[in-house]
Amino acid sequence: MGRLETADKQSLHLVENEIQASIDQVFSHLERLEILSSKEPPNKRQNAKLRVDQLKYDVQHLQTALRNFQHQRYAKEQQERQREELLSRTFTTNDSDTTIPMDESLQFNSSLQKIHHGMDDLIGGGHSILEGLRAQRLTMKGTQKKILDIANMLGLSNTVMRLIEKRAFQDKYFMIGGMLVTCVVMFLVVQYLT
Repeated sequence: MGRLETADKQSLHLVENEIQASIDQVFSHLERLEILSSKEPPNKRQNAKLRVDQLKYDVQHLQTALRNFQHQRYAKEQQERQREELLSRTFTTNDSDTTIPMDESLQFNSSLQKIHHGMDDLIGGGHSILEGLRAQRLTMKGTQKKILDIANMLGLSNTVMRLIEKRAFQDKYFMIGGMLVTCVVMFLVVQYLT
């Protein structure tokens, strides 16, 4: 960005294009980092995701700074063109009727009012988006906690089910053994007592 401020008019577009290409490349690397951060262990995943989000915010800030610089440059160029136009205009004497060009001033004023309202709408929209993202973050944290609770409960349920199956298997052998012992006792009672 420092090179952008000190560049001359001829190389200004080249520097802007280089910065934009670098920002685009960083965005693509951030998308890959986001995919890789989702593959981290659960205890490190949230920290990695937070770092990637911070980097995204920083890159978006740089993108905004570049756009602001371009907007200022375009406005400056427009002012220079208008100044040249004004200086090169030849003025003639007034006609017999003196007229004051008010329409241009009124249009300029109404345009400024529209821009002012548009900026207010943009700021309001950005604020509402930010609030929405905060609400989504809280919802996602609650959902993550519930999913972890369910996962823990399912792990416990699997352990209990395995113990029940093992106990049922053991009970079957006790029942068969008890039946055999009872049959042998009954056979011996019938054999020796009758």
